[in-house]
Amino acid sequence: MSKDQAAGQDRDPVTAGFLVIGDEILSGRTKDKNIGYLAEYLTELGIDLAEARVVPDVEERIVEAVNELRARYTYVFTSGGIGPTHDDITADAIAKAFGVAIDFDPRAVAILKNFYPEGQLTEARMKMARIPQGADLIENAVSKAPGFRIGNVHVMAGIPSIMQAMLDAIAPTLRTGRRMLSRTVDADLPESRIAGALKEIQDTHPGVMIGSYPRSVDGRFSTQVVVRSRDEDLLARAANAVAEAVAAALKST
Repeated sequence: MSKDQAAGQDRDPVTAGFLVIGDEILSGRTKDKNIGYLAEYLTELGIDLAEARVVPDVEERIVEAVNELRARYTYVFTSGGIGPTHDDITADAIAKAFGVAIDFDPRAVAILKNFYPEGQLTEARMKMARIPQGADLIENAVSKAPGFRIGNVHVMAGIPSIMQAMLDAIAPTLRTGRRMLSRTVDADLPESRIAGALKEIQDTHPGVMIGSYPRSVDGRFSTQVVVRSRDEDLLARAANAVAEAVAAALKST
């Protein structure tokens, strides 16, 4: 953990928005695997993923979403649209969102020239070296073509293995907050039997979030209750109250 991360644990919650870019996601041709991964990854760091959006390969839509998200959250992460094809327009859209120029970045060009054998660094691949002015590069340990960071926006590839490698590269640079803790209470009864008790526990335990998730297996209903808080003592009290409510409801059956 870096000094910035350690210091950040005593500050207000750190928030993030995630922008998934690509017509292939919206059409269903490609199944997104990045939202869930990023959510878990950021939770482990103590960063709250507060919003995820999916937009098409349309410059105006990307610009609009980036500007809205970067004004609202501590960090913005994007995936998709920084490859070598004609519809990879994310870098240009980010430059437009920040009002800066975009051109071939000597650092990115050097990385690609060092990676591709002579004669294989095509014009299309060179497109991946176009970086908005003032941006820092994000290392890509998988296929070398870098992502970039400008302001509080981190622009990453859509291919899951590459996006994950880029996350590992930027994680030490992120300010983090107190981690969200959680406890799970399994209730062998329908959600409706404990709904009232859960509402009362939620109302009397500020700083705690309670979610109930009904399940059905072979016609038998049960409920999983997840209690979340950044304060361990609050979490313990609320989770104990939930367990007692579940036990009381079971006893009355």
